[in-house]
Amino acid sequence: MKSNPYLIEFSSKGSLEIGYISILQGQDEIPFKIKRVFWAYYTPDSVVRGRHAHHETEMVLIAVAGRIILTTEMPGEKPEVFILEKPTHGVYMPKLCWHTMQYSHNAVQVVLVSTIYNERDYIRDYEEFLKFGK
Repeated sequence: MKSNPYLIEFSSKGSLEIGYISILQGQDEIPFKIKRVFWAYYTPDSVVRGRHAHHETEMVLIAVAGRIILTTEMPGEKPEVFILEKPTHGVYMPKLCWHTMQYSHNAVQVVLVSTIYNERDYIRDYEEFLKFGK
């Protein structure tokens, strides 16, 4: 079964008076075992990050603060844009998902990852990525 990127909504608890927490327990919302977590912050809003896909890695990207415009593209399909500006929302990205991100000046991104870091897993050339759709 072919998978495409999709929005995940995390549960939250709290109120305006005391603040909120968002909750992720085990693998209730995430379709893989988390092996790595990283975060990005202080990214200038003029910078486009990402610009790659992965052979094996699956990810969930969350904007815990600010706004992130995430553009995803699966081989042979049209790009899809997700605007993340709520810490209760994340986007699942399957393997072979080309993606780019643009950040607001105050954005903080947390990424949950299915693999440990391996440079050989990256597809950094867009023309090479396009060949997977043929």
